[in-house]
Amino acid sequence: MAKRKGVLLDRTGVVGTAVERLGLPDWEFHVVSSLEEAGKALVARAPLVGLVAFDSPLSWPYRELESMIAGHDVEWIAILARELLSNHSLGPMVLRSFHDFHTLPLDRQRLMVTLGHAHGKALICRSVLENKHDSGRYGMTGRSPKIVQLYRQIDKIVTVDAPVLIGGESGTGKELVARAIHVHSDRAAGPFIAKNCGAIPANLIHSELFGYERGAFTGAHQRKIGTIEAADGGVLFLDEIGDLPLDLQANLLRFLQEKTIVRLGSTARLRVNVRVIAATHVDLARAVDEGRFREDLYYRLNVLHLKVPPLRERASDVPLLANAIFHENRHQKSPQVRGFSSEALHAMHEYHWPGNVRELINRVQHAMIMTENKLITASDLGLPSPELNGATPTLDEVRSSVEKEIIVSSLHKYRNNVSEVARQLGVSRVTLYRMIDRLKIVL
Repeated sequence: MAKRKGVLLDRTGVVGTAVERLGLPDWEFHVVSSLEEAGKALVARAPLVGLVAFDSPLSWPYRELESMIAGHDVEWIAILARELLSNHSLGPMVLRSFHDFHTLPLDRQRLMVTLGHAHGKALICRSVLENKHDSGRYGMTGRSPKIVQLYRQIDKIVTVDAPVLIGGESGTGKELVARAIHVHSDRAAGPFIAKNCGAIPANLIHSELFGYERGAFTGAHQRKIGTIEAADGGVLFLDEIGDLPLDLQANLLRFLQEKTIVRLGSTARLRVNVRVIAATHVDLARAVDEGRFREDLYYRLNVLHLKVPPLRERASDVPLLANAIFHENRHQKSPQVRGFSSEALHAMHEYHWPGNVRELINRVQHAMIMTENKLITASDLGLPSPELNGATPTLDEVRSSVEKEIIVSSLHKYRNNVSEVARQLGVSRVTLYRMIDRLKIVL
């Protein structure tokens, strides 16, 4: 049986020697004497448990130590003399950042129990994280019916090279979808160039998109390659395309038709091989009816259409997204924070999320830094606490919700192979089709 790996941070080497003399079965500790060495060992060895020896309250710089602890999925145990726990700085830091502590002198049986608990907890954490990492596709997180449907549409779009128009409210992740299409397409080796059409001053949009020659206007001291030309061989992502002025819409249409551009101050036509992906939070069809957007450009861009669902329409994904955000930003959280309370998860599920995923990221990051709790609360997130006396769902509602989640997740896992999903769930294909129809699951 392979030994359990651990890292022991020991400035003097005294504790390391004592641990070695104990002859702990099934354990192998890599002893280091500096935070820098510890960081390298954590990356190279991927241990589940770490020990930190304190021979005085000032053995290690607290901020750097807590930063290292927060940045790795390791359960930490402090080794120190009992009197050091009463130190006004060290005691609270151990309480915030460590899974447990062991007072000197080392006791073999006590230490084995402490290590066993830490190792077990670390295994559970790793298992949970692995399941969360398997909760989506294309760099996105989610298993709700709406997001699974989006994955299926992307499956088809990445195999072709036609223009794509991505719709959706602000903050839903339209650029993330565009990048996913690029990364999984034949153009992945080429550049991905993004330009927000609403963030460029109107008088600069033409030169930004098409570039200019030296002397084209006052201040043009040298040639500049435009955004379109810079994306040659790859993907040009035009965000907020609805904000593009009408005169520039004509120039963009000409490029889409002819695949050529003319730099400002030049007459030479340059052929450019670019796939255009555009995005907008406005209704372009209505903008066409109101004369704010060219109809011919609309149809050129809208060859393939995707709609990224708002977060309120995929509420079951909120806990997955929140935990993914927590994990990605764990290096900057308060040391004592371990995750979300059930109250916070409930509050996030019930909230309307007008700012969508962008708002969720903002609230979670703020709470991770500012909370003084071990588990983030609804109040830490700035959300109303869910009503405890609200309507309780019926057993049928709970059963249907669970059934739907399991079936959607299984269909996603086995790429809509109904026969395989039926086999895995232990039901017949006919029964599974009836459940899919009853639960209104889109295949």
